[in-house]
Amino acid sequence: MIRDKLASPTARMTAAVAILGGTAGNLVTSGTAWAQVIGAPRPGQMGMPEAVTDVGHDINFFHDVILLPIITVISLFVLALLIYVSTKFHEAKNPVPARTTHNAVLEVAWTVIPVIILLFIAAFSFPLLTKQLVIPKADHVIKVTGTPGWAWQWSYPKEENGGFEFTSKLLDQDKLPPGKLRLLDVDNEAVVPVGKVIRVQVTADPAGIIHSFVIPSFGIRIDAVPGRLNETWFKAEKEGVYYGQCSKLCGKDHAYMPAVVRVVSEARYKQWLEEAKKNFAATHTPVRYAEAGAAQ
Repeated sequence: MIRDKLASPTARMTAAVAILGGTAGNLVTSGTAWAQVIGAPRPGQMGMPEAVTDVGHDINFFHDVILLPIITVISLFVLALLIYVSTKFHEAKNPVPARTTHNAVLEVAWTVIPVIILLFIAAFSFPLLTKQLVIPKADHVIKVTGTPGWAWQWSYPKEENGGFEFTSKLLDQDKLPPGKLRLLDVDNEAVVPVGKVIRVQVTADPAGIIHSFVIPSFGIRIDAVPGRLNETWFKAEKEGVYYGQCSKLCGKDHAYMPAVVRVVSEARYKQWLEEAKKNFAATHTPVRYAEAGAAQ
């Protein structure tokens, strides 16, 4: 992994843990309470969200260990130059301005040094982009569609013991159940198994607009474009509930379009599939999937 090329990344915020037993942090799906790590922002949190995928870890490393130090050094250097110039070359000290117009050494330096910095950044960013775009052999495939009603529609193919779809909408904020997160929790969570490669096909309703599907803990950000099928992937390392939102200014209800993915064990995933096929049978409509590799 690219994050192993340099020193280990700085410690990051750990997510909150919901404890079984009737506390406000309990999370319940299909009548079963599971103690979970919550992939959601916390009040006062600083830094990137906790990552639970290989791509997510690399993104955090790239930001924390590569980009932040470079940006900090450049900002301090520019600040120092501004202070130096404003104190040394103001009118009171230089009533007669200098006539110098060129300095070959400086001109070469301010051209070459930025190029070197960009090449250094590229050495880490290109492998990360490749990892994001080259999708490994998938264990499961799901499709996510941004709807005109500012909600996400999740589709599970019949070929993988699914054959159903459902719409995930923000919970009523005036009647929010205890333990649910404001502006983040939804009525129907997507469920996937832990430790499996999940191929995600992302699009938007042809009658709708462009959205952006984002799950920060997975390192996922991809546009949902009407008439176009984009693809991404993730492999969650631990069970939990992970939150995201549409991150594109898509209209009046842009702020009320969260996405929630619950990562569970393989046994619980199979149990959920059987329950979901019954619960969402009435809402099933034909779902067409791209051939594997079609979007690559």
